[in-house]
Amino acid sequence: MAMNPIDIEQAFREYFVDLTHSTPDGIITIDLPILHELGLLNCDKPSSKEKKFSQYFHVIESPEKVTLFNDKFIVWIVPRITDGQPSTYTLIALNNNEKSKLEMIYHTKGVYNTPNFVLRILEHFLLEIQENDDVVTKISKKM
Repeated sequence: MAMNPIDIEQAFREYFVDLTHSTPDGIITIDLPILHELGLLNCDKPSSKEKKFSQYFHVIESPEKVTLFNDKFIVWIVPRITDGQPSTYTLIALNNNEKSKLEMIYHTKGVYNTPNFVLRILEHFLLEIQENDDVVTKISKKM
């Protein structure tokens, strides 16, 4: 059973208290080398052939953040002012067994802090997490 909105909010509060220690990899800062490594540099204008977002989400908006959730993922998109610049922290967690598991956090600012980049990066990481989860599931079924 996936988490409900009240549990999702509580999980966010727990994770956001100490962002730098919430995940093993810390916060991924999005910059030109990361975008190049992820293959996301050619995203000025989405083509009509480009895939749609791979997940459908329920959305909860508040002045503090936007929360996206479905039976697989919880995503919190949190706008902030960092070093005098608008920035966005995006937290991605797996939503399962009434307990979320924070998988990653990424931070965008400056020219990389546009809705287009934030969502394209989110889509990339959701697909990557899903692929990794599928591999782990296959391996565990063989054991």
